[in-house]
Amino acid sequence: MLNEVMRRRIKAVIFLIGAAITLFAVNAFYLANHNPMLEADTKTVDTTNISAQKLFDKSWQIIKNEYYDPSFNHQHWSRWKTRYQGKIKTTDDAKVAIETMIASLDDPYSRFLTKEEFSEQNTSITSKISGIGVNIVNDSGKIRIISVIEETPAQFADIKPGDIILSINGKKVSGLSLAEVSNLVKGPVNTFVNIDILRNSTRISKKIIRKEIKIKTVKSSTDKNIGYIQISSFISTSTPNEFLEALENTQNTKGLIVDLRGNTGGLLTNAIFIANLFIEKGRLVSIVGRNGYRYDVMAQDTNLKIEKPIILLVNGTSASASEILSGAMKDYHKAKILGTKTFGKGMVQKIIPMPNQTGLNLTIAKYLTPKGKDINKKGITPDIEVQFTQKDINAKKDIQLETAKNILNQMIAQNKD
Repeated sequence: MLNEVMRRRIKAVIFLIGAAITLFAVNAFYLANHNPMLEADTKTVDTTNISAQKLFDKSWQIIKNEYYDPSFNHQHWSRWKTRYQGKIKTTDDAKVAIETMIASLDDPYSRFLTKEEFSEQNTSITSKISGIGVNIVNDSGKIRIISVIEETPAQFADIKPGDIILSINGKKVSGLSLAEVSNLVKGPVNTFVNIDILRNSTRISKKIIRKEIKIKTVKSSTDKNIGYIQISSFISTSTPNEFLEALENTQNTKGLIVDLRGNTGGLLTNAIFIANLFIEKGRLVSIVGRNGYRYDVMAQDTNLKIEKPIILLVNGTSASASEILSGAMKDYHKAKILGTKTFGKGMVQKIIPMPNQTGLNLTIAKYLTPKGKDINKKGITPDIEVQFTQKDINAKKDIQLETAKNILNQMIAQNKD
């Protein structure tokens, strides 16, 4: 049981990890030509309004000072300032110019965030939105609902996965971006939104009240001797506390499965914190910044001893923060990694608030596993590879989870002997 003393100790570890990351930023600022390096989460929105030209100029300067690769993908960075000097008149001009400039870096993770996108990013981190509780995708031009969050207005209104959104408050959504659709759905708490959906060729109209939606990133359950914890994302600041609750819920089991499949990453500090719960001492991750400056994040003593066999489930969409946790657990032999090779994203981004309520998502470092492995574009190979067959998919059989349970039961039986 996590008593109050242990909880305070673990919270202190969260603070120490955050302080270590901040220290890295300060050291890098001093040592790497005064370039601040790493911050793991967003700051407040910058409501300052400046001209479109100045927004471009500021973006150019920040990238010049902070981007991970000082060669800027082997080009003279000054050429972009020269190219657009005095030519940017509108917000759209600035957006196109900034996106064109960033595209020249050939970096899939760095991008300009519009006002709507920056707001969406902040919402993900705080895990609070005012809406109805659905997740949507653009499916060949159709806005399709892929999941409905439990205990939300959407569930109470009988919205189903697979429903296609046709219009919101009378406005057709065809041709709109996901961010634009999301903004139409969101609104003040206790106001109503009218949504027309298509379900099996039948048009259905729904009037749904908006409520504050708290997004949980960690779920847990138990199956006899085995505990199961799924981390769907590391993006939320509530993830560490949710994971601690999940550990409490599964504490009486003799084996543990941690499911990172489909987890594309999130906040660096969250992955480090969770790794630290299993790894008592040593290097958790190394962060390598601009000009090669390296900072090793070391484990802090939590006094939380988790002594049971553990299996981590991963797949090709387990990325970034998921790979930090997987890499540390694998290097220290704290868990068996089961599934398929991970994505291979070994870069760290910083979300920078910009004037006009916009932002930059900028690559400012790379990371190495505790043993110094660079997994970028390589991924982490599981200890036990288990692929889904078409037969498994047709039968809706989770062969990876079943295999993990079978192996854990064997390990538990061996421990008895």
